[in-house]
Amino acid sequence: MAVSSMTGFARAIGSHGAWRWAFEIKTVNAKGLDLRLRMPSPFDRAEAEARARLGRALARGTCFATLTARRDSAAGRAQIDQAALDSIASIARAAAERIGVGPPTMDGLLSLKGVAEVVESEDDDAAVEVLCAAALKSLEDALADLKAARLAEGAALAAVLGERLDAIEALALSAEANPARRPEAIRARLAESVAALLDSSRAFDENRLYQEAILLAAKADIREELDRLKTHVAAARALLHEGGAIGRRLDFLAQEFAREANTLCAKANDVTLTAQGLELRAQIEQFREQVQNVE
Repeated sequence: MAVSSMTGFARAIGSHGAWRWAFEIKTVNAKGLDLRLRMPSPFDRAEAEARARLGRALARGTCFATLTARRDSAAGRAQIDQAALDSIASIARAAAERIGVGPPTMDGLLSLKGVAEVVESEDDDAAVEVLCAAALKSLEDALADLKAARLAEGAALAAVLGERLDAIEALALSAEANPARRPEAIRARLAESVAALLDSSRAFDENRLYQEAILLAAKADIREELDRLKTHVAAARALLHEGGAIGRRLDFLAQEFAREANTLCAKANDVTLTAQGLELRAQIEQFREQVQNVE
């Protein structure tokens, strides 16, 4: 599987009968999966199925999916309120006889508000089912385009992450080969420190002082941190090769990278080693920032 980004946009249009619609999907970064779906009536009957399809297609990110639809104007049908017509006609005839005028005419009665109106024909249940199925097909088309866009961006992300891993590995190797880590260099620095302390006061116990120096040298050893960095680099490369929804696991590795780099800087007993540790932290931070975009 390939690496996929969490960001993307896709749009698919469709039509059926008098209806026209467009399905738009936009996804952005998020820690988990957050689906926000809007479907107007009568398409809202398919909202549960649309939400399920989005959930199967996406593993991580905030998804905004919106269906906009309109219906073309169609010839309506006339509808008469017979009860209202009978009541008004009866009242009108009685009033006409009372005041001595001609009886009301049909066109006059029908022109009264509420007696006659033109209503648009409504889709029956079977027609709505067909309509919803067609809209779901547009959703699938949009999801296919969205997936392609996220994979394209994911490929670019994978390349950037690979470069950051190469830089992290190179810095770890440089730190490992740093002359300041050689036993003779460590011995010389410790000897200088011990000599300075002894010159300042003869009250020190030399044996005790050398024991403490040995302990300090052991604590300053960064072999363990370098080994872990190499292991984490290999694990991250394996995840990039695996692909799929690997964002959370890469984020965990980024935290582990940072932990080892911080410890290395704390243990560094030479300015050049400290500089390498700081550059290592910078590369790891760039790696972590890019990981936030991976699904």
